[in-house]
Amino acid sequence: MTRKKAGRTPGWSWRRGRVTALLGLLAAVLLLFPGLVPNTTGRVGSLLETFLPWLGLAVPVLLVPALLRRSLLATAVLLLPAVVWSALFGGLLFTGDRAPDTTFTVVQHNVSDVNPEPAGTARALAATGAGLIALEELTAPALPAFEAALAADYPHHATRGTVGVWSKYPLTGVRLVDIRPKGVGQGWDRGLRATARTPEGEVAVYVAHLPSVRIGPATGLTSGRRDESAALLGEAIAAEPLDRVILLGDLNSTLDDRGLEPVSSLMGSPGPGFAFSWPAKLPVARIDQVLTRSATVSRVRTLPATGSDHLPIAADIRL
Repeated sequence: MTRKKAGRTPGWSWRRGRVTALLGLLAAVLLLFPGLVPNTTGRVGSLLETFLPWLGLAVPVLLVPALLRRSLLATAVLLLPAVVWSALFGGLLFTGDRAPDTTFTVVQHNVSDVNPEPAGTARALAATGAGLIALEELTAPALPAFEAALAADYPHHATRGTVGVWSKYPLTGVRLVDIRPKGVGQGWDRGLRATARTPEGEVAVYVAHLPSVRIGPATGLTSGRRDESAALLGEAIAAEPLDRVILLGDLNSTLDDRGLEPVSSLMGSPGPGFAFSWPAKLPVARIDQVLTRSATVSRVRTLPATGSDHLPIAADIRL
């Protein structure tokens, strides 16, 4: 019998790397069907969906052992999650320039209730030239600073509780949208609705700030109140008589999260661009959203950081 030469590097094989191949297949299945993960304990399904684009990192991570082991099987299987990720999220990598037929731009920003420089934040948002600016976590002490800094460019504005909208277009039909979950008392006002009279006609504008979620090792994702509030917001939008709707808000999750389905199922595509908005120092998810009905978001992107823990996002809208 011939002995293998010492130090000889084994060739590529279809037999090695079965565990790596299995993990790659699992990544592809979860990307395609995240709903298979139940939301029973700790809402693990919603947690996966919140950070779903990051599951694509499984491909380069698993490719390392596949190459080291010279596994043809694992390398071939890893093409599956790579193709699936590209189909789902690849288009978001290319936001392009402002569309020539854009009607106007809108800006959405959770300004933070502990923002140390509200006036500076307001000036930065006004400099965008957006037609509409929606804000959340407006506090009573900070509100005068926003009103003063935005007054010149935005003569129309409305606030309800801790949310508000500033507009270059006249606003009518302003009212509170009650999205309080059960057990939350009066004074928790985080939703409003107004009609913006744009040059292209009337548009219903909704501004909302859904309850925060918490992530812990023992509890997982706690999003019950957020989900309940999303259902109430969805009911309000479903009952909206105007055909064209723009929703701007901090929805405290990504649109892949099944907890937001009562809202996302009523609206169109969020537009190209990841536009991760939170946390501002190292954004990993877009929880600030601009959604439309009977209109199109042609581009969405983040803006430079302000004094908030969220990044502002801007979206081009075509009516």
